Order: sequence, then C-alpha cells, then structure tokens
Amino acid sequence: MINEWFHTAGTLARDGFDSVVDARIEGWAHTGFRSVTLGDASGLAVPSAPAGTTAGGTLPTSIDLPAAAVERVIVPLAGETFTVDYTLSDGTTGSQELSGRTSVFHGPADCLYLPTGTSAALSSPAGRIAVAEASTEETRPVQFMSAAEVPVELRGSGISSRQVHNFATPAGLDCVKIIACEVITPGGNWSSYPPHKHDEAIAGSESRLEEIYYFETAVSRGCRAPAEADPFSLFSTYSSAAGEITTSATVRTGDIALVPFGYHGPLAAAPGYDNYYLNVMAGPDEERVWLISDDPAHGWVREEWEDLEFDSRLPYEPSKEK
Repeated sequence: MINEWFHTAGTLARDGFDSVVDARIEGWAHTGFRSVTLGDASGLAVPSAPAGTTAGGTLPTSIDLPAAAVERVIVPLAGETFTVDYTLSDGTTGSQELSGRTSVFHGPADCLYLPTGTSAALSSPAGRIAVAEASTEETRPVQFMSAAEVPVELRGSGISSRQVHNFATPAGLDCVKIIACEVITPGGNWSSYPPHKHDEAIAGSESRLEEIYYFETAVSRGCRAPAEADPFSLFSTYSSAAGEITTSATVRTGDIALVPFGYHGPLAAAPGYDNYYLNVMAGPDEERVWLISDDPAHGWVREEWEDLEFDSRLPYEPSKEK
C-alpha cells in the first residue's frame, strides 16, 4: 500500500494530544512520539485542532503523561515557557522549568529526560511541546539540558547542507534506548540523503532502529510570501530486504512518517520553504548506536560534498533572523 506508514496532521490525534505514536499502531514496537498544543495558541503554527479542543477553540493549559514502561525526552517546539511536574517510580517528585523558542527554526530549546515509570504533567500558558519515547525497563537519572548545551552539528554541504540538534543522541542526553535529534533543511536543500537504512544488526556497520519523522514547514527566512503560501516538502521511503515499504509524500506541519525498516530519504525542502523534522529512533539491539548503510546506488554522492561550500544560510539561530 502506498504511504501505508505516513500520517497527515491530526490523523493520530488521541487523548488530548495533537499526535500519538505508540505500540497501538500495528507493527510498531520500540519508539513513541507525542505532540500537544497548550494554552492560547494564537501566533503559533498549530497543525490541527487536537482531540478534546472545545468548539470555541479553548485549549488546555496542561496535560498528563501517565507512568509507563518508557523513557521520555520532552522538548518544546514553540512557546516561551513550560513546566514539567513529575513523579518517579519510587514516589519522588520534582519540577523543571523549560525555556522554549519562537519556532523550531529558531535554534535549540531546553529539554528534559525522564526515566521509565515516571508520570508527568506538562503545562504552559501558550505553546507546543513534543515528547520522544522508547520502551525500556532500565533506568537513568532525570537529566536537564539547556538550549545552550545542545550539540549543534552542520552536516553535508552544498544543497545537501542541513543543521542538526543532537539533544538526545549519544552526544547529548544519556538515554537507555532513545536516539533523537532535530534537523533543519533550508528551502531548496535535501536531507536524509543519500537514502540509507538501519534495519539489520551488522556489528560495526549497521544497527536496528525504528524511526519516527515529525515534520514542520515554514516560509524560508528572508522570503516575502503571500498569505496563501502553503509551505511543503517531499519525503520518500522504499523497500529493503527487511520489508516492503513505499512512502511518496508531500509533507507539511504536523505530518508524521514512520520507518519500521527500508531505505528512507531524501527529504527535499521545496524552494522558498524551510523544513524541520524531529527524529526519534530506538530498536532491539543492546547498544545505543546509530549505524547506517547507504543505498549502494547513491552513497557515492558523499564524496562530492568535499568540493562544495556549506550553505551560508545556516546555522539558524534566534539572533540570525533576516
């Protein structure tokens, strides 16, 4: 089935969340994702009305995360301030304030790691927040990472230039299973390229990881677009020996692509429109590591990057508004 693993904004809304990915999706086992809009949503790019929104458009200022056998990383998408009140499995309670950002195209945000078995309440006077999840029985301590501490990587070159926020990769938070990052691709550029896969356990060269792509799109910085502008990007997946998958999708804010196996990429940001995606990965392997195999037909393009200049539009930072 074409686009069997692709979900447009709002179609995964559940329990007051704008989107929920978990093991209730057939064939999905290791990773999870939630996004939610809280408080007065005016001025925020809201992908769809979340479940539970009243007819008048009133949004809740808080929402609960139940205790479960998952570890979580919480990261604001848009909005100034957020509070996470949590209760650990041993009954210990705590609270953490998180500073957000104008949008996902304005640099990293604070983030918070919560260990398995933890319940939490997320609150904000106005904002959108994301939760990355992975199944595990092991525990780690609660960890806070400020926006200034998030490792920022500039990857690729030329029209394959992109910006990566490695907040929950092995370079960032100490998670048991979760590998999560944010990727910003300026208009006209490609990312998740060359197409690659991570669906086999091959020591030292490839690891088994499910992957979630949560997308947002916006008019490129410096562009003066009319009110009817409709930011979009293109994304694809295709089959490998591990299984059959075909995604050929136009993506917009709030859309989600799931990659249980197979080659994935490219993500092509249309000229005039920037793309953001939040990746969440986890799998059955014991080692928490991101090892990939490029499609042999396309891996050679990496060598071409050595002769190209990096896109001068990056990095996108709060102070670099054009």
